[in-house]
Amino acid sequence: MWSSSLALYLARPERSRGAVTRRPRSAPQFRPGRAAFGLALALLASCRAQEDANSQSAFPEPQRPVAPIVSSAYRDEDARDSAGEFEQVTRLAEIRTGMSIADIGAGQGYYTVRLSPIVGRTGRVLAEDIVPETIRALGQRVQRERLDNVALRLGQPNDPQLPDASFDRILMIHMYHEIAQPYEFLWHLRGDLAREGRVIVVDADRTTDRHGTPPRLLVCEFNAVGYELTRFERLGDSESYFAAFEPRGPRPQPADVRACAL
Repeated sequence: MWSSSLALYLARPERSRGAVTRRPRSAPQFRPGRAAFGLALALLASCRAQEDANSQSAFPEPQRPVAPIVSSAYRDEDARDSAGEFEQVTRLAEIRTGMSIADIGAGQGYYTVRLSPIVGRTGRVLAEDIVPETIRALGQRVQRERLDNVALRLGQPNDPQLPDASFDRILMIHMYHEIAQPYEFLWHLRGDLAREGRVIVVDADRTTDRHGTPPRLLVCEFNAVGYELTRFERLGDSESYFAAFEPRGPRPQPADVRACAL
């Protein structure tokens, strides 16, 4: 059930500027395991070169600070387990065996390695990050723990570079405030969802310069690219929240996207 205060977080977007940066689209499937890991490493150099081509975007700039990327190493996994957030999030997101899940901004893989046994041998997990060194380290962990249903992808700040129409759930856990081009990023993400797929955001209810996203701003930015909020819940630590979004209607043209004010 939604929070009774959910209506307070709804907002209408404001003004925009710009025209689209096109990306080369991926195949509609991904194949995990050691082969995918090797492929991901081989693509690091070419993907890094593509970042320069995306320096100009026709989408609006975010009208709020973008938080700097923070290494996930500062979080102790035992402490995160004790907080119980993972169990609560996977329950609210209705993640189950056989699903295809994308873990955006996977970092050291806290969610990735725990999602792997949940989706099982018939499911898939794709771990994405924009930092090559992070992808390399996570690849080593995936191999060490023999997670054969996990693949890796080096994304870009404005585009996660995911396979089309592939994911039942796309997770963005405590990282949305670090996305430098949120409107273009979310615009590309729409095409990566499978039928009835959902985007799941977990973040802290504080300003983006303090490594959080106010829920009202989050809903506004998703609405601007044609998503509808379908579930909102406060999590156990009271400052963090869970939000689920689904695409509604046609994907807007970049020139029609309106930026939201903080």
